[in-house]
Amino acid sequence: MKVGALKEIKPGEARVALTPDSAAQLQKLGHECFVQSGAGDLAGFNDATYEAAGVTVVADAQALVDAADIVIKVREPELDEVKRLKKGQTLISFFWPAQNEAMLEAAKDTGATVIAMDMVPRISRAQKMDALSSMANIAGYRAVIEAGNNFGRFFTGQVTAAGKIPPARVLVVGAGVAGLAAIGTSTSLGAITMAFDVRPEVAEQIESMGAEFVFLEFDEPAQDGAATGGYAAPSSPEFREKQLEKFRELAPDVDIVITTALIPGRPAPKLWTEDMVKMMKPGSVIVDLAAEKGGNCDLTVMDERVVTDNGVIIVGYTDFPSRMATQSSTLYATNIRHMLTDLTPDKDGVIKHNMEDDVIRGATVTHEGAITFPPPPPKVAAIAAKPKEKVKEPTPEEKRAAEVAAFKAQTKQQVILLSVAAVLLLAVGMVAPASFMQHFIVFVLSVFIGFQVIWNVAHSLHTPLMAVTNAISSIIILGALIQVGSSSLLITILAAAGIFMASINIFGGFLVTRRMLAMFQKS
Repeated sequence: MKVGALKEIKPGEARVALTPDSAAQLQKLGHECFVQSGAGDLAGFNDATYEAAGVTVVADAQALVDAADIVIKVREPELDEVKRLKKGQTLISFFWPAQNEAMLEAAKDTGATVIAMDMVPRISRAQKMDALSSMANIAGYRAVIEAGNNFGRFFTGQVTAAGKIPPARVLVVGAGVAGLAAIGTSTSLGAITMAFDVRPEVAEQIESMGAEFVFLEFDEPAQDGAATGGYAAPSSPEFREKQLEKFRELAPDVDIVITTALIPGRPAPKLWTEDMVKMMKPGSVIVDLAAEKGGNCDLTVMDERVVTDNGVIIVGYTDFPSRMATQSSTLYATNIRHMLTDLTPDKDGVIKHNMEDDVIRGATVTHEGAITFPPPPPKVAAIAAKPKEKVKEPTPEEKRAAEVAAFKAQTKQQVILLSVAAVLLLAVGMVAPASFMQHFIVFVLSVFIGFQVIWNVAHSLHTPLMAVTNAISSIIILGALIQVGSSSLLITILAAAGIFMASINIFGGFLVTRRMLAMFQKS
């Protein structure tokens, strides 16, 4: 099949759906690659780079669509681009079918198959094709960079000869892919980072990245993010009021707010209200990643940077991935390549559109002259991670009671063991000679003491400790040396065997100890 990448026509869009590296991988699948002239210029891939990778460069969009069996692009197509398609062709791009009904009808009328990268189901097997996550990851990272560009201080705190600089306090609202990327970038830059999300299962992820999870004291049942494809479900009015109350409490203290709350197909929820903006300090920054759908902040203006009367900067750019076009194009082209790998199972350059496959069926919105959106739910449902239950800290009285109970149980166990041992010794003493009992009692006591010493040692110390104790306990060599000259052949053989095994203990024990100690020495 011939795979062709169109040049993006949306103003300011710098990404491209095909890179020279991804083209090389597609050629291994048996496909022939085409690209519209100039499609990769803004992403750092000129026509000569494509030609060196074996990609055919065509002059314009019409020539590319005429030559290609599979058309790939980044942004959702314009109506004119859809009308160029013909029956039997496949278009792979972002499409947003729920918001583009007219475009969906136009694609159906052409008879072309449309695979929407924004409709890839969020299941484990499809993660390699999840372009939404790839682009959200870049947007979250770039949001922090834009915030730092507009913020008048360092992220990390510093103590200098000229004075002390406090660290920036960053609040990330929403801990999806973009939110987690923002959290990771913010903490790595040294800021004090807090994060909020309505899904309790993400609390551990936030805390593992060095941020503080903002908890709400609210009794609403925990939401299952898996039920909504990994996104947060709409909250109740009562929960929303409690949430806004918490944000008003945090607003005067935070320096940077990054909002990422957005669910595809729905308007962005208003989470940072005008009164919260007025409570923030002059020079504070708000970066609204939901600006394209109305914004999470009341004062966000799409694609603009706004400065409020009290000096708060609100960034409403919608092209964060495009501002890192080379990286974005590389990741998106890889997502496309993985999709084509699934569509070409035999690696023979022949597309097999398997509508029984959860991933392919979920992403297909038109096929063979019919609209196939919305897709049925995937057969394999995502499983949400259960939040870790917090263990209640015991009171001093409870700790004391637990210690007393443990001491009593330990004492009882030891008394029982000693009583049983005493009874057994008495029973043996009734039938054994006195000379035997002297040695036997010493043996039993040494076993008891050794058991008590070794049993209570931490597992991490067992290897060096056992090596030393084995070497020390090999004093039995002395006894064996005394008995090796016995007139009894059996005793002589046993004594020789004892010397041999004890020698192994001595040399092996010290060898192991030496190696263990060498692990902690600087080379």
